[in-house]
Amino acid sequence: MLQLHQRFIQVAKKTPDNIAVYDKATGKDYTYGRLLIASLILKEHLGKIKSRYIGILLPTSVGCMLGILGSLMSGKIPVMINYSTGAIENCRYAREKCGFKTILTSKKLLDRLNLQPIDHMIFVEDILAQVTTLAKIKAAMLSKLPFIVLKGMVHSGPLSEISVILFTSGSEKEPKAVQLSHRNILHNIDAVPKLVKLDHTDVFMCMLPLFHVFGLTTNFWLPLLLGSSLIAHPNPLEFKRISDLARQYRITFMTATPSFFYGYLKKSAPGDFASIRFAIAGADRLPEKVCEGFEKKHNITIYEGYGTTETSPVISTNYPGVYKPGSVGKPIPGVEVRILDIDTDRILRTNQEGKIQVRGDMVMEGYLGDIEETTLRIRNGWYDTGDIGMLDDDGFLWHRGRLKRFVKVGGEMVSLVQVEDVLSQLLPEDVICCVVDIPNPTKGADVVAAVANGNFDMHKVMRQLKKKLPSIAIPRQFYVIEDIPMMASGKVNFRAVEKICRDRSFNEKERKHK
Repeated sequence: MLQLHQRFIQVAKKTPDNIAVYDKATGKDYTYGRLLIASLILKEHLGKIKSRYIGILLPTSVGCMLGILGSLMSGKIPVMINYSTGAIENCRYAREKCGFKTILTSKKLLDRLNLQPIDHMIFVEDILAQVTTLAKIKAAMLSKLPFIVLKGMVHSGPLSEISVILFTSGSEKEPKAVQLSHRNILHNIDAVPKLVKLDHTDVFMCMLPLFHVFGLTTNFWLPLLLGSSLIAHPNPLEFKRISDLARQYRITFMTATPSFFYGYLKKSAPGDFASIRFAIAGADRLPEKVCEGFEKKHNITIYEGYGTTETSPVISTNYPGVYKPGSVGKPIPGVEVRILDIDTDRILRTNQEGKIQVRGDMVMEGYLGDIEETTLRIRNGWYDTGDIGMLDDDGFLWHRGRLKRFVKVGGEMVSLVQVEDVLSQLLPEDVICCVVDIPNPTKGADVVAAVANGNFDMHKVMRQLKKKLPSIAIPRQFYVIEDIPMMASGKVNFRAVEKICRDRSFNEKERKHK
């Protein structure tokens, strides 16, 4: 069996003249042949680094993709670092967790983020400037060798070997270093085309960050190993620009978070997404208004899927012909799902809610340097997702939210996700909301809501909430937070929102006491 980078070489040898990447960061197009030559050049540079791990701090671009390919070809493991918020702190955190020094980045990125470089950073620009004509000729000649020969000239190992280190989002607690093997990611890569017809003729819109597993798998490895063309854009928040690119390149496949899809919906014009055959949302719950908006404006269906960083990421998805709105679809081929009772761990029947556990080749090898947490989450091959859901009689999975996003109020369990869903339907389209809990000394917790703006009739919304939710689930307070903290993946940063709400609640109580 071939490892990820070996599969890439195989594809590049078959279709060297096909465009692999339309790179919007540089404005250049890269054929598969050119991408292979460039990755072989970078392999020589990165191979001189002594550490097993190499940090990669780069946006979605050819530079980032070559960093991953060059690392794997030289026998190194890429450690993907979040550059969107706290980039330097994230670099130091990753170094401490993984025990490495070298970080591949770019001067252009640091300038854009207004950051000063730190020790042991190496720059893509410097590496390119040092490449000699002789090195280019050598790499070009190597790229012409038969696949069986070239395969033996790059690193080779078992599929169980680690292919990447990714960090969990940190939206709920300190990020963990997830070790994904070649087998893990290849499971997803091989399973998705069995559900939806995908091949080298497809065009992928790729704007998700590659330090996020959703982006790494569906925006990089999937199109690359299919031999497809991908449009690499470094900023998913440029909603109008991405909508224009979708129209210009006639994209056929697109993955994004619900919040990103909402941005594209608002900024796009009718016809921008007319060429899409398959669009899938993940990483967060997909609101009805986003689905309905795309169907009305673009006549396309956004299918919802479900996954985690630890499962490479896809566990289940809806897709054409297999679709239940509101569900997160059926488990993809090679994935087993079971539901356990929250208190007793008894396996539940269909239509009963409990903890979601999954098993399959997509489940991570473990958390780096954290055996205790690994053994808590993986037992006998079953990975405990930490999520609540159920399987229905037709085999569809229904995701109810994180177990951590259920809170006890007066002894009763309240789903913050359900409150969010109901509140979102009652608020105007331009009002984003997030529901969290804050401590209450008598009831255990209070449910509160954060909204992006206060342009709505709060009393009317409260009256409607009372008709749809039990009294303990109705938010006790609305806090207006103009810029609700988000992760780079498009998820809400619940820890940050919760802290803001707690601080405001504390300050209000202090003022009343005075």
